[in-house]
Amino acid sequence: MRLHRLSLHAFGPFGGSQDIDFDALSSAGLFLLHGPTGAGKTSVLDAVCYALYGGVPGARQGSGLTLRSDHAAPGTLTEVTLDLTVGGRRLEITRRPEQLRPKKRGDGHTREKAHSTLRERTDDGRWQGLSRSHQEIGEEITQLLGMSREQFCQVVLLPQGDFARFLRAEDTARGKLLGKLFDTSRFAAVEDRLAELRRAAEKQVTTGDEQLLALAHRMQQAVADPSLPALVAVPGQRTSSRTAPPGGAPLAPGDAGLAEAVLTWAALARSGARERRDAAAVAVRTAEVAHRAAQQHADATRELAGLQRRHAAARQRAAAFEERAAEAERLRERLERARAAESVAPALELYEEAGRAHRAAAGAERDARDRLPADHHSAAAAELAALERTHREDLGSLSAARRAEQRAAGIAAELAGLDREARSDEDALTEAADWLAGWEARHAAHRQRVERAQEATTRAARLEGEVAPAGRRLDAARERDRLAGQVTGARARLLEARERATAARERWLDLKERRLLGIAAELAAGLAPGTACKVCGATEHPDPARTTAGHVDRAEEARALDLSQRADAARERSERELQALRDALAHAEADAGPATVAELAAAAEDIRRSFAEARAAGADAHHAREALQGAEREHGLRSDGQRAAQLRVTARTARREHLDAELRALEKELEQARGGAATVAAHAARLERRLTLLADAAEAVRAAESTADDLAKAEARLAGAAARAGFPTPSDAAGAVLPDAEQRALRHRLDAWRSEEAAVAAELADPQNAAAAGRPPAEPAAADALLAAATRRLRETSAAESAARTRCAELDRLSAQAAADVRRLAPLREEHHRVAGLATLVAGTSAHNERKMRLESYVLAARLEQVAAAATVRLRRMSGGRYTLVHSDARSGARRSGLGLHVVDAWTGRERDTATLSGGETFFASLALALGLADVVTEEAGGIRLDTLFIDEGFGSLDEETLDEVLDVLDSLRERDRTVGIVSHVADLRRRVPAQLQVVKGRSGSAVRHRTAGVTG
Repeated sequence: MRLHRLSLHAFGPFGGSQDIDFDALSSAGLFLLHGPTGAGKTSVLDAVCYALYGGVPGARQGSGLTLRSDHAAPGTLTEVTLDLTVGGRRLEITRRPEQLRPKKRGDGHTREKAHSTLRERTDDGRWQGLSRSHQEIGEEITQLLGMSREQFCQVVLLPQGDFARFLRAEDTARGKLLGKLFDTSRFAAVEDRLAELRRAAEKQVTTGDEQLLALAHRMQQAVADPSLPALVAVPGQRTSSRTAPPGGAPLAPGDAGLAEAVLTWAALARSGARERRDAAAVAVRTAEVAHRAAQQHADATRELAGLQRRHAAARQRAAAFEERAAEAERLRERLERARAAESVAPALELYEEAGRAHRAAAGAERDARDRLPADHHSAAAAELAALERTHREDLGSLSAARRAEQRAAGIAAELAGLDREARSDEDALTEAADWLAGWEARHAAHRQRVERAQEATTRAARLEGEVAPAGRRLDAARERDRLAGQVTGARARLLEARERATAARERWLDLKERRLLGIAAELAAGLAPGTACKVCGATEHPDPARTTAGHVDRAEEARALDLSQRADAARERSERELQALRDALAHAEADAGPATVAELAAAAEDIRRSFAEARAAGADAHHAREALQGAEREHGLRSDGQRAAQLRVTARTARREHLDAELRALEKELEQARGGAATVAAHAARLERRLTLLADAAEAVRAAESTADDLAKAEARLAGAAARAGFPTPSDAAGAVLPDAEQRALRHRLDAWRSEEAAVAAELADPQNAAAAGRPPAEPAAADALLAAATRRLRETSAAESAARTRCAELDRLSAQAAADVRRLAPLREEHHRVAGLATLVAGTSAHNERKMRLESYVLAARLEQVAAAATVRLRRMSGGRYTLVHSDARSGARRSGLGLHVVDAWTGRERDTATLSGGETFFASLALALGLADVVTEEAGGIRLDTLFIDEGFGSLDEETLDEVLDVLDSLRERDRTVGIVSHVADLRRRVPAQLQVVKGRSGSAVRHRTAGVTG
């Protein structure tokens, strides 16, 4: 990388525009960047870093607002442009940070977005744009330089203070810096991965041990044998010395010999469980024999007790029968009287029915007479019938009066209707008069509405012609923005195509050059003894050239040429595609104009909205004309209705006079026919009610007389039937009658009495019961107690045997599972031991790692050893051959070894700590270390040439002789075609370094001046 030119505008302390010609400064190989404190020396380096990476070194990071100069004019934008050569390409990078600028119109400020451009100079000297993307430019520069911004600041902008600290730093701090520069994160990732694998393997083994211990705990619970030692700790249970395992404390995950101890204990537990199972089986057979004997004794005792209870119960029942013999006799007599009274029951029922009918008829007669007037309460049936006929004749004479009354009601209704019609016509006349009074104003309003609708129709026709052009401009603007994005993508693709074409061409040229170098071997391949050489004509070929490794033949060169031509064709296609997109973009920009899509969309929306409003208003024209015509029709109808209402009022007056006269005549006729009632209908209703009461009373009197005769006849028949059945009176016969259900109940009771009496006699006559009654009383409770004890013993022994069998089966199952787990865990344990050993080895904690050095530290130690060797070359020259930097991996106390840095003093022959160096010695030692680190990092980055280096401060601590040595070393860098810029304000350097870049500060901002061999510019 070589810097050519740097342009600054309103950057940092530089208020105006400043140009720095690095080509002029680099001609001497060594130049001085000096100026007073605070003038802006470091800002020049910041500008270089900002141009390359879009940011300044770490401690000076800030936003675009902080990069902008406070001395700059409001209209001057902050901008940095860097011209450099890197990777054989001449590039120009321009960056503008985000900043505030005055508004073009009005007062105030607007925010200017960050801007970046990357250009490349072609072979014909023209600058060609490559990209405007911050991300693409950053990736391109990082790829070309092969360094991140942090590495660039450490390698190109050598910060002496940082390296002095690096020289004296602890191993940890030194390791962090080296890790960033050499990117050893992959080795730390290996450490983390191995540690993760170790934890995973350890977790698997621990989980397997826990499962095995869980099985052991379950076996320990299942066996329940206190004679066996406790294998695992049971929660809440204290382990005594008698039950503790042979090793002492209960087993835990990770214990040595865990699997063997569990399997051995399981074998002992299975053996003891089988012995207890066999003993339990013998106890069950003994209990079964005792249980059968107790069952037989209990059955015999219960049978004897039952026979004795049956004989005693039969004797008690026989005594009870003797006491209840009189009651049974009374029940037989009651049943015989009920059978005799069955012949009197029909006559008794007829008598009771006739009595009920007579009582009902007498009650109805009393109710009917109570509803009659007081003077007719005691009238006979014939008198009541005569009164009924008289009332019927009076009711028939009221028919004509009813018709007259109905006519009078009709006339009254008609008069009420005329009154309603009169009110309706009066309302219609009032409404018509009111409506006609406002007719002129409504008529004018309708005409205005028609005129407005016609004007809107005309405006809509005009706006309709503007809608389509506005839409076309909007579509063109959208196409313009879309094509702009495609142009950006096409530029990127063109850049990639150019890079591929350049790479393919360079490969073809390289292969062609290599083929030309090896063309002698290719020609020699066609030589034959006695055949003349095509080059020299000789027929003898004593030492023909032979192909070497990496020889390029014609086919390989042809393939490379074909690839180069195809890459050129692809580049040309990308150029044609970009040009086509640019032409389309220009056409779209011409159609759309300068307005944005949002502005054109808003304008088009305004036109469409105005057109829609005008069209909607114009659509009202038809309705407005119809409304005008409807209003005119309504005006005619209301005028006609007003005249018709006036005619109806005149005719209604004559009709009312005729109806009033007819109504007065009918009222005189009806006043006599109403008989004191309010209406004729009311008088007729009163006569009808009296007629109904008289008819009901006559009918009730006749019914009462008929039921009295029926009751007397039924009483005579009942007396005859009771005498025939043997009862003194009918009431005696009625008392002896029983319902069928009661007779059946009495018969059932007598039958049950006789059946039970026969059964008791049979029980007392049974010889088995009599024999049992003669024996001593049985004791079933004692026999049942013996049986319960035998049953309990049998149940306990059976449960013990079942538990023993279950325990054996469970132990067999758990033992098999434990054996399977042990076999499954064996390879996991081996894997854990292997991974754990490797993880602890790379982590520096293994006993095999004697220096306790981590893998990353080991790699960094190798890098540090390279850095120390590269730095020693310059340090020996600066120190006059006295000092040598060496890497040390020795341990210091309990610390780990790996990144120690010592200095060997040739005067004393001893190795000592770098902290013992003086100030000047520390400076040139750190300078040598920085230059050595730059060389190593450059090689690590892929051999990128760093033709320009900057060294920032630190020269003030050197004496005159040492300063000469240091300058000689820096001047020797020119042998490798490097340019070194010294950043310092030491006055003596101005005399020693002729090429200078001076930074001058003033009230209006800083400025730069070039000084070369006494010439100021």
